[in-house]
Amino acid sequence: MQVILTEKVKALGTIGEVVNVSAGFARNFLFPKKLAILADAKNSNVLKDKQKALAKKISIEKTAAEAVKKKLEGITVELIKKVGANGRLFGAVTSQDITRELEKVGISVERRLLTFDGSIKSLGNYEVKAKLFNDVSATFTLKVAIDAAMAEQLKKEQAEAQKRNADKKAKAEAAKAAAAAELEAAANAE
Repeated sequence: MQVILTEKVKALGTIGEVVNVSAGFARNFLFPKKLAILADAKNSNVLKDKQKALAKKISIEKTAAEAVKKKLEGITVELIKKVGANGRLFGAVTSQDITRELEKVGISVERRLLTFDGSIKSLGNYEVKAKLFNDVSATFTLKVAIDAAMAEQLKKEQAEAQKRNADKKAKAEAAKAAAAAELEAAANAE
């Protein structure tokens, strides 16, 4: 069922948008709370008449979106995650993780408004786009970093692994040298 939103509905859309919803959701939630009207020819004409009233609401929403855009544009949000020995994250970074980090900075953005390429499963910098309103979007950088304590632990583990490899290599070379010495001694004995 297509409806025209008359108010901003979280996780659905903004004012004036035509969206598809289930009949039950529209009948039991949107229509009684006057958050939406049925998208038919009659209501489309009524909506055009109410456009001036909606234009004021839309301009307020757009102004708020532009204010958030100014805060978001060009910032770098750092997200500390746990990492395995191979340098990959335990799980992936989700839009909900990014939303929580933005709230810590004082910026409130719905998670459904955030988009990024692919999935974030390793350390590094990623570009995240937030579509705040119909024609208002902001881009910011997400830096996925490792916890400092975990970084030290990984360095120690890598150093120990390198030391074990060096010890194994030294033992192998010593065994090879001993075998060569035995062969030389056997050749001299003949």
